[in-house]
Formats: sequence, C-alpha cells, structure tokens
Amino acid sequence: MEAEIPTNFTYMGRSFGELSINDDSSSAFSDCNSDRSGEFPTASAHSRRLLVACASGDSDELIRQLVSDLESGSLSLQRQAATEIRLLAKNKQENRLKIARAGAIRPLISLISSSDSQLQENGVTAILNLSLCDENKDLITVSGAIKPLVRALKSGTATAKENAACALLRLSQIEENKVVIGRSGAVPLLVYLLENGGSRGKKDALTALYSLCSVKENKIRAIQAGIMKPLVEIMAGFETGMVDKAAYVLSTLVSVAEGKTTLVDEGGIPVLVEIVEVGTQRQKEIATAVLLQICEDNLIYRTMVSREGAIPPLVALSQSGTTRAREKAEALIALLRQPRSGNNEARTSDVSD
Repeated sequence: MEAEIPTNFTYMGRSFGELSINDDSSSAFSDCNSDRSGEFPTASAHSRRLLVACASGDSDELIRQLVSDLESGSLSLQRQAATEIRLLAKNKQENRLKIARAGAIRPLISLISSSDSQLQENGVTAILNLSLCDENKDLITVSGAIKPLVRALKSGTATAKENAACALLRLSQIEENKVVIGRSGAVPLLVYLLENGGSRGKKDALTALYSLCSVKENKIRAIQAGIMKPLVEIMAGFETGMVDKAAYVLSTLVSVAEGKTTLVDEGGIPVLVEIVEVGTQRQKEIATAVLLQICEDNLIYRTMVSREGAIPPLVALSQSGTTRAREKAEALIALLRQPRSGNNEARTSDVSD
C-alpha cells in the first residue's frame, strides 16, 4: 500500500468535509491512494543504487542523472529513469520537492503521451506521486499536465487510468483547476471508469468526481454523462463498501434540478429509503438529507417517498440517530406529513431550483 491522501486533507484551506453536508466525508474518501506499485525491486544495479540513495538521504546526484536520462533518446533509459523517479517520489516528501526542482515534471508529462504503455504508466504514476506534495501542484498544472492526464484516463492501461484519476483529484484541490479539468473532458471519462472500472478504479473515480462536482458545471456534465445510474447501483450494493462514497457524490448532484429529476428517474428513491432503514448511521443520515433535498417543493416526490415506507425508519432515526440525523429525519417527517393540497402544492410539478 502506498502513501495515502490524509483523512484531513484540505481544498484551498477548507477541510474535505466542508464540501459535504457531513463532516464525516473525509473518512469516506480517505482511501484514494497514490502509487500502488510494488516496492523497490532488488535484482539490478539500478535498483541497488536507488536503495542506497534513499537509505543515505543523498539522492540529489541520482535525481539529476535520472532527469537527464528522461530526456535522452533511449527508450530503456527513459523506462528505468521513470521507474526510479516514481519510486523515489513514492513516500518521501523531500524527494518530491527535489525531483520537481531538478526539472523532472515536464519530461515526465511528455511520457504520459507515449505510445509505450510502460512509459505512459510510469509517467502518470510519477506525476501522481509528485502531486502529493502541495508545493508541486501549481508547477504540475502550469507545465501542462491536465490534458495528458485526461488522455491517459481515456486510453491508458487500467493502472494508468486509476492513477490519472487520482492525479486529477490532487490537482483539483486547487479550486480554479476544477473548471479546467472539467472542460478538458475528464468528467465523462471518470463516469465511465465509475461504471466500468474495477473496485479500485470505481473508488478513485468517485473520489475525483466528488471533488470536481463541487462546481456546478461539472455537476451538469456528470449528470449528462450518466452518473446517476452507477451511483444508484453502487448504493444498492452494500457489499461493495462504496455506499458512503456514492451517497456523498449524490449529495452534491441533487443540489441542481437535473440531479433530482435524474435520481428519481433512475429509481433512486427506493434505494435511499432502504439505506435509511438498514444502513449505517452515517449512511442513514446522508440518505435522509438527500431525500429531504428532493422532497422540498415537490409533492410528487414526497408521495413516492411515503409510498416506499420511509416514515417508520425515519421515526426510528429521529429517536436514535445522531443529533444531525435526528434533525434531518424530523424535518423530512414533517414534510411528508404536510397536507397534500393547497396553492403551495400546486407548484410541485416544477422541480427547478
């Protein structure tokens, strides 16, 4: 297991949890990791020099040589250099800074567009590892990493796609990059990874989408790309271990009218009611909050939620949940029990915000 994004990481000075309706979102997304490759191999002379340099802390000369090798015309030298840079940047913050200062970022970015899959994968992974250092993010961005990372997300190996998703997540922690990443075509590709990737790919896609969808135009892109269907499917599958992640992403999407409509069209209401009934306390709270959002000013949705049998589990939650969960449950119960006639209810077919 590689270096992890901390559970208390921040976006522009704000904790991850502040982007959600619930401060617990940071722990829900804490396992979007960096490079998951194997540890240092030990068979070659190159590998032994890497181990010695790391153990001694004297990596400056080695890093300069590796950057020179990256810029050589030799495919074998480039492969070896990219591998060693990736590993040097894997866990040690000091090395991440040294590598960036030695001029490695631009040649690494050029490798992301390589037709050689190993070079591309190592280039993506090295950029991901370097992006774990906050001081490197601006340099990575201005050096032109976003578009190549998006291309890797589209056509790279499975590992390259997963690591590209994580690298884009790290760069999206610079607020203005969220729009740039969205306009570069990343959102539909992340939705595709969410729907078709393996377990790790789905988790990484969810985490990146959660960050990017704090921007309204990216919410719309995700909804138009079909995100709601896989989100509902993931929330319905408790065995996946991704219910919390999917629910947090969903909570960002239902803040726009298109999100509410698409959620209902994809059969989300029965799934959310089931979560309120049998989910964990955190899952119950966020499912209740989402139901509360979609039921505001919409009689049809309130009726659908009531008919799914939501009131009994909501009553139970209002009596035994956390303070926030009780408040949300009580508010939703009051909304569901409102009279279903009158001038105010006549407007409920209009779901626009």
